[in-house]
Amino acid sequence: MRLTTKGRFAVTAMIDLALRQQSGPVTLAKISERQHISLSYLEQLFGKLRRHELVESTRGPGGGYSLARLARHITVADIIFAVDEPVDATNCKGKGNCKLGAGGSRGQCMTHDLWANLSRKMVDYLDSVSLQDLVDQQRLRQLEEAAHSDEEVISVQKTATPVASSVFNFGG
Repeated sequence: MRLTTKGRFAVTAMIDLALRQQSGPVTLAKISERQHISLSYLEQLFGKLRRHELVESTRGPGGGYSLARLARHITVADIIFAVDEPVDATNCKGKGNCKLGAGGSRGQCMTHDLWANLSRKMVDYLDSVSLQDLVDQQRLRQLEEAAHSDEEVISVQKTATPVASSVFNFGG
């Protein structure tokens, strides 16, 4: 099973939106710019997200999108299913008619239950992760990166050779 770009981009865009919506509606153009996702593709995804009542739109100047409910009440599974992303590891799209061999026999293949159970586990996992969980992870990552960047600046400052700031300091 492989998650396509549709699902990945939808989750990424929703994280971006959730991170920035406290300042008001977020435009798709800004999400597109920050996440390097085609604006027309985002428009398609957000149309589906809006129809599933995960986001709401505001028209006019200062308009854009905001979450339709709290981020802790939106799961990754909600987002994935809203954009019509199948989460199915079976060969038969979960229908149980995967044994369509050369002999014309129908029914389930020998590994159908294995892949069906895997699909259920994936859905359960995606349903256990909220958008808020992902936002919190992203904020933590940003704080860690900022702290690491500050440590590098301090390290450079400590190793820099002092430079005389006045002609009077050269006399020694």
